Amino acid sequence: MPTLILSKDEVRELLSMSEVIEAVEEAFRNWTQGKGNMPPKAYLGVEQGDFRAMPVYLPGVAGLKWVNVHTANLSRGLPTVMAVWIHNDPETGYPLALMDATDITAYRTGAAAAIASKYLARQDSHTLGIIGAGRQAYTQIQAHAELFELHRINVFDLSEATSEKLVQSFPEYYPRKCTPEEAAASDIVCTLTPAREPLLKKEWIRPGTHINAVGADAEGKEELEASILKEAIVVVDDIRQASAAGEINVPIARGQFAVDDVYANLGEIITGKKQGRTNPETITVFDSTGVAIEDAAVARLVYEKAQKAGTYQSLDLVDG
Repeated sequence: MPTLILSKDEVRELLSMSEVIEAVEEAFRNWTQGKGNMPPKAYLGVEQGDFRAMPVYLPGVAGLKWVNVHTANLSRGLPTVMAVWIHNDPETGYPLALMDATDITAYRTGAAAAIASKYLARQDSHTLGIIGAGRQAYTQIQAHAELFELHRINVFDLSEATSEKLVQSFPEYYPRKCTPEEAAASDIVCTLTPAREPLLKKEWIRPGTHINAVGADAEGKEELEASILKEAIVVVDDIRQASAAGEINVPIARGQFAVDDVYANLGEIITGKKQGRTNPETITVFDSTGVAIEDAAVARLVYEKAQKAGTYQSLDLVDG
């Protein structure tokens, strides 16, 4: 049985945001119902950044994502985040595919946040605030545009050139460069930075706002003032990861927030075990650390489409 080898360009041509959203939502549903196994991600720190190993099993797929975060890479002409996915047959362990997972990571992260917005944002949300206009901002916009009628995108980034590039990429949503305060005044706000000091202030947040806190994905990272969390309904993707390395990790370490203050995980909202938004005035926060069930679901989608096409390179990696 040959192993499919899928490059970045090949994976990208097989990705569809609408399909990714559907796959990621189903993955959370399955995992919450006990149909899967996902240990917490393991971190390997190095001087220049860090690596993360993310193993997972879902019905029909087992795999591992090996992903890095090196924030200085842009100056080297490399992405900040790069990833490889090993896709195995759970019945035999055979490596069915090796594929670039950089775009899988970007797509599934955007999808997870948009799914959280689907359940936690006001249904009449029409403005999207982007704080941090790097690669992840693009898939946040693509995913939210699948689920919401966007009338305006408000963009803030420390880099004028980065903001301008994002604004030029989505003219159909009337994007504009603005201050962080103006971006924070949007119906849905996505924070997408590597910040280690809060950059989103409570005084900027209006009643009824939904916030996707995406940037804090390692110990010590923090984008929101802790006072926002204390007054909000907080939902996480995985409480083990979020408490150790998500938006809530620093406030917990400082005694400003507690694990018991978390309202639910996203799977509980999706499956109806707990309600999503019930009050139009409530502030809601989704703490997105990025979980391997998302990668597994999207990688399985990519693999099945590639296998069906039958036109992609394969190698006999294992004698059988």
